[in-house]
Amino acid sequence: MKTNIRGVSVNYIQYGEGDDILLLHGWGQNIEMMKFLGDPLSTRFRITILDFPGFGESEEPPRPWTITDYVLVVEDLVKQLNIKRPIVMGHSFGGRVAIKYSSNHPIEKLVLFGSPCIRLQQELPLSTRILKKLKTLPGLDKFGEYMKKYIGSRDYKAASPVMRQTLVEVVNEDLSSFAKQIEEPTLLIWGDNDMEAPVEEAKLLENIMVDAALIVIPGTHYAYIESLPRVLSILSNFI
Repeated sequence: MKTNIRGVSVNYIQYGEGDDILLLHGWGQNIEMMKFLGDPLSTRFRITILDFPGFGESEEPPRPWTITDYVLVVEDLVKQLNIKRPIVMGHSFGGRVAIKYSSNHPIEKLVLFGSPCIRLQQELPLSTRILKKLKTLPGLDKFGEYMKKYIGSRDYKAASPVMRQTLVEVVNEDLSSFAKQIEEPTLLIWGDNDMEAPVEEAKLLENIMVDAALIVIPGTHYAYIESLPRVLSILSNFI
């Protein structure tokens, strides 16, 4: 199904019956990646999943967006569909949106899968430091832009210009202050071999939240799929 939100065509699906669960996918993903959870949970809950603008069958934003822009899309969709106090679940980027949304909107519970929240200060890779230096030298700024295509992250290289800048906006925001505002029960499910969002970040997130518990399971950044039966068992006891 399609709806227009803030001038952008947004694709979503809704199915099942019962209390509401809102599923938010990660960067570069789409509705299908969250149906692994939505389909088995639809026997007890009403499931809503959207393609974030710029992904799946939703239109690309007209300009680079921030996490706040994506939160506003979720807010409008929830209003349009008359969703009341949903259980919100987000993976990675979707979890970042979920944190900011849940900090000032009524939810029942929150589940985060490999969702980096706290921006740790780390030394930049040598390639990135070289790129930043090139962009400051007279006459080499265009060369620096050209080199982005070759030494940037996989997500960055795969994105359009608008989505590249959106990615920069998204990953550079520290969400600690918003995570601290969430009072509802929160479950953090993390892969023990998550290289995109290390378990150390999950432990920090658990410590700053009001009512959060961390469960580490075997797997990578996509542990929620890799250990799906175990995840569904954990969720059945939590929701």
